[in-house]
Amino acid sequence: MRITSRLRDSRRAGAFVLLLASASLVIHCSSESESSNDGAQDPLGADAGTDASVGADASEPSQDAGVADARPTVPDLQKSDAGPQPVTCADSTCATALDTSVGSDAFCALLQDGTVACWGQNVSGELGRGAAAGTSDSSMPARVVGLANAASLHHTCAIDTNGATWCWGKGPFLRSTVTATTTERAPVQLAIPAATKVAFSTNVACALVQDGVLCWGANADGQLAVPAFGASTTKPIGAATMPVPAGAPLRDVIVGNASFVLREDGTLWSWGANPPLGRVSSLFPDPYPGQLELAFVSDLDVEGRNACAVAEGIAYCWGSANEPYNGLKGDLPLSRALPAVVATPEPVVQIATTFDTGVAQLPQRQCAVGVSGAVYCWGNNINGQVGDGTRNYAPVPVKVAGLPGPVARVKTTPRSTCALLTSGKIWCWGDNGYGQLGDGRTKETSLVPKEVALP
Repeated sequence: MRITSRLRDSRRAGAFVLLLASASLVIHCSSESESSNDGAQDPLGADAGTDASVGADASEPSQDAGVADARPTVPDLQKSDAGPQPVTCADSTCATALDTSVGSDAFCALLQDGTVACWGQNVSGELGRGAAAGTSDSSMPARVVGLANAASLHHTCAIDTNGATWCWGKGPFLRSTVTATTTERAPVQLAIPAATKVAFSTNVACALVQDGVLCWGANADGQLAVPAFGASTTKPIGAATMPVPAGAPLRDVIVGNASFVLREDGTLWSWGANPPLGRVSSLFPDPYPGQLELAFVSDLDVEGRNACAVAEGIAYCWGSANEPYNGLKGDLPLSRALPAVVATPEPVVQIATTFDTGVAQLPQRQCAVGVSGAVYCWGNNINGQVGDGTRNYAPVPVKVAGLPGPVARVKTTPRSTCALLTSGKIWCWGDNGYGQLGDGRTKETSLVPKEVALP
């Protein structure tokens, strides 16, 4: 059954039950500066146009029952419409894309020959080395078995030149009718049409296909249908088209505890859990796609409950509250519900965030690439993952020291960071307990970047 049909059939009963069940969580916000989102219409007739407001300036924490101010006071930051610098391979050992695994400390790189190499933690087959390799971690990058002609990479999924999607590790890979998530130690082809983009989290996946946005998995966060009272939150739901409102062509799909689509005009839409929904809503979760107030978005990264975006060269982050952010101590669950400006030393072109560790004393962190190709990181630095040569917590973005050239892309895990240089080389720093620095050594933390030994 298609998601559109399920949503229509359950609109009255399901939505009423959802509102009744979450009545104690409804938050009433008012602001003289709030404006209605007249252009966003729910294709089902429900109010999907709930106004999504940009979060408060990080220097002025909200006092409104833990909800960030509806409108920010944006610092006078320089704007930019620049994009990441391209990768130009210097030799045959060259990567063209870089990403992390979902929920663990592993990295993968798309190589110029259309193969993918991974390194680091391998508890759920994230390295894609087959059943015979077991669960041994690896500090030496090696190619994912049986994968060729890859054209793009997202976490541990790759789309090949024919549009087929191949995935490995742990995720919602359409392999079972009993559980949404399975563990695949070698790549398996997903039973979906040809795709241009694919994204997945721990229990939900989406892809951009010719017919629009296709999603599947488990509905724990309302990302697949209106949650029905008493319905299973773990039972797998097959791939079906999501009723995203009409608008500009879709550029990308990004999935965490909420799902996002980014349009070619830079508008951003979301549905699912809050956080990281990124907009004002009285529904917990909110299964109706609604537009965020961020405009001219060029990049977005979502990991679990955390999200960061780049809009006109300015960095914005929002998400979970289990960290000392804006002076809060994690006791207000929606203290970071809306996008808040992060003041960086220069405009940025790409940004990365991390999934929750669940430990309030180990706050999350982020990194971004500036227009110059420099990398800036902030937040948790207990393993030197900020890259400034210290272990000191970084409350504001600091420049990573020791990179040998400009960077095209940066990716983060809670403990480590890796950067793809415009030369096609990859350098990593931080914790190395699982070999995630990729230099052949383990257990040797590095406070400065080290080159990855790409195959």
